[in-house]
Amino acid sequence: MDDARSQGAFEPVSPKQVPAVGVDPYFPTHGDARYRVHRYELVLDYRPGPNRLAGSARISAVAGTSGAGSAAGPGAAGEPLREFALDLAEFRVGRVLVDGKAVHYTHRAGKLRIRPAKPLPAGAAFTVEVHYSGNPRPVRSQWGGLGWEELTDGALVASQPVGAPSWYPCNDRPADKATYLISITTPSPYTVVVGGRLLTRTTHASSTTWVFEQAAPTSSYLVTVSIGHYQTVLLTEADPAAGRVPQTAYLPARLLPEFTYDFGRQTRMMPFFESMFGRYPFGEYAVVVADEELDVPVEAQGVATFGTNHVDGTRSSERLVAHELAHQWFGNSVSIADWRHIWLNEGFAKYAEWLWSEHVGGRTAAGHAAVAHTLLSGLSQDLRLADPGKKLMFDDRLYERGGLTMHALRRALGDAAFFQMIKDWAAIHRHGVVSTAEFTAHAGQYAAGGSLDGFFDAWLWEPGLPALPL
Repeated sequence: MDDARSQGAFEPVSPKQVPAVGVDPYFPTHGDARYRVHRYELVLDYRPGPNRLAGSARISAVAGTSGAGSAAGPGAAGEPLREFALDLAEFRVGRVLVDGKAVHYTHRAGKLRIRPAKPLPAGAAFTVEVHYSGNPRPVRSQWGGLGWEELTDGALVASQPVGAPSWYPCNDRPADKATYLISITTPSPYTVVVGGRLLTRTTHASSTTWVFEQAAPTSSYLVTVSIGHYQTVLLTEADPAAGRVPQTAYLPARLLPEFTYDFGRQTRMMPFFESMFGRYPFGEYAVVVADEELDVPVEAQGVATFGTNHVDGTRSSERLVAHELAHQWFGNSVSIADWRHIWLNEGFAKYAEWLWSEHVGGRTAAGHAAVAHTLLSGLSQDLRLADPGKKLMFDDRLYERGGLTMHALRRALGDAAFFQMIKDWAAIHRHGVVSTAEFTAHAGQYAAGGSLDGFFDAWLWEPGLPALPL
C-alpha cells in the first residue's frame, strides 16, 4: 500500500497494553497464536451478478505452535489445544470438521470458535474444514472497507491489514504464513487472477474453474483475487537459464496504449531491484489494472493491483509501480511479526522509489531525501516510526520518514556496507518473519564505526525528526 489512509494523534502502545504473548497489540482480536497454519486449500464459486460466494476451506495446521517470528502463545509449552479460533466475516457456515469429524463451533463477531471432539496435543497436526456461503463484503475499519470488494463488473481483494476474513476463514496474523491452493469458478467471460502459479484453467459449459498455487509462505492479508474482463499481456517470458522472472499484466483492453507506456519500464525495474536487493523471491509477478479507480495501489504476494486512475499515458504513477514491486522483497517475502513493524515494509519500498528515480535519471535519492526532510520538518512531530500506533500506521509521514531512515542509514554505513546489508537482510530472512529489533541488530553488524544504538534511537524511537546527515 502506498499512501496514507488516515491522520490521527500519536498513540503509543505500552507493553502493558499487549493482551497476550504472540497477540498483535494493534489488532488483539485478530488471529490465534495457539496454533500455526501450514496450508490453505480453498475451493470457491463466485457469481459476480448477485455477488454470491460459496466456498470450502481445508486448513492444515499444527497445535501449540505460534507463528514464526513471535513468541509462543498459549498451548505452545505442551498444553493441549482444547479450543481455537479462525477469523471469518458474516457468512453462513454450513458445517465445520476437524480431522474429518463434525465439531461444536460458534460464529459471531467475526470469530469462528471451534472445539475439537478431543483436545489436540501440542505439536499435533490437524485439519479443519469449513463450508460457508454468502455475499462477501469488505470488513469495516477506520480506513474504510477492507478485503473483498464488489466492483461494477467483477471483484477484487485488498486486505491490508485485516481484510482477509472478508472472503475466507483464516488465522489472520501476518506472522502466520502458509502456502495456498486456490480454485475459483466463475462465469466464463471473466478472467481470474490470484497470486501464484496458474495450474489449470478448465471450462465446463458457461463456467470456468481457475486453479492457482502459491508455494511460498504467505501472510493472510497478502492473498488476493481479481475478477474482471481483462486482456492478458505477457510482459516477459520465463527464462530460468537467464534468471528471468515471468511478468504478466491483466487490464481492460481499451487501456493498452497508455499501459504500454506507463508500465513500459517495469521489466527494467526487476533486474535493477535484483541488483540492489538480491534474487526476486517468487516464481512470477503480475500486475492487474482493475476497471475502477482506486485510492491507492494494492500489494499482494506476487501481484500488484492498480486502478484506471494510475494509467494515464504520462508515467505519473511510475513511482507506485516501483513501490509495489519492491514490496515483493520487503513486506511479502520478508514479512513483519506484527503491525508495529510496518515501517520495515514501507520504508524499504519508499526508498526503492528513490533508488529507481535516480537510476533512470530523475531526482537522486539524496534529492528525494532532502525534499522529504523539508516536508516532515514542517509537520507535527508526534510519530514514533518503530511503533506508530494503530491510528498512524498508514500516515504519510511514516512512509516518508521510513525512506529517510533508510537514506540516513546509508550515509551512516557507506554505500558498500549499506547495500550489502540490504541484500543479506533479504536473503537471510527470505520467506520469513522479522521485527524492528532484528533489523537494528542486523544493520549494526555492518557499522565500521561502532554502535548504531544512538542512530536508531533517534530515527526509530524519538518522535522528533533528526537532522539529515550530509
